[in-house]
Amino acid sequence: MGKKISAAAQQKAAEELAKVISSIDGVSAELDSRSSGTQVRHTVSGTSTPDSWRELAETLAVDHGVDYCSMITGIHWPEAADKTWEVVYHLMRTGVADPAAIEGVVQPNITDSDALTGADVPMEIQISISLPDTREPMVASVQDIWVGADWNEKETWDLVGIDFEGHEGMRRVLNPHETPVGYHPLQKQHKLRYHGFEEMYDDAQGFMRKPADAGKIK
Repeated sequence: MGKKISAAAQQKAAEELAKVISSIDGVSAELDSRSSGTQVRHTVSGTSTPDSWRELAETLAVDHGVDYCSMITGIHWPEAADKTWEVVYHLMRTGVADPAAIEGVVQPNITDSDALTGADVPMEIQISISLPDTREPMVASVQDIWVGADWNEKETWDLVGIDFEGHEGMRRVLNPHETPVGYHPLQKQHKLRYHGFEEMYDDAQGFMRKPADAGKIK
């Protein structure tokens, strides 16, 4: 994460962040401690209703220094009792700042990690948003808050079919451009077959992957 922080400081910062964001209506968060086998990493794991997501995202970015969206996971749960769709945002507070330059010479950022507290402590945050049964699953876009959300929201829509309200420039990024409208291969109703692990799609799905897609800019 760019800085080595003591486990105690990271745990305290994660507990504080979880408590603060849990005060937002529709949001619940807690400390999540994960072990790599050699060390314990304290993170924040939370849930948000779709209506509260945008407020939560803005709060994390503006008030708590969360500056990076590393990944978005979209899941189709057609047989689950409590949800049909789920979006999981994987976020980070890196604490990384652009270094200053004096007379054209970049000056290194030197940080005393033992002195970091509160919002200065690097942190991983995972926020899950559950969606009910619907033919048009959608959550608010945070493309304008974190640049990393731009590609990840496109990918999640392309593969899973979960849309992001307010996202500008939504388009196919992994599937062929001529993919039929409404087709998203990671929705569970699609039965994909593999041909020697070379071609991802089958003709039965209604289109050819090549050569029509060749040379097109994603």
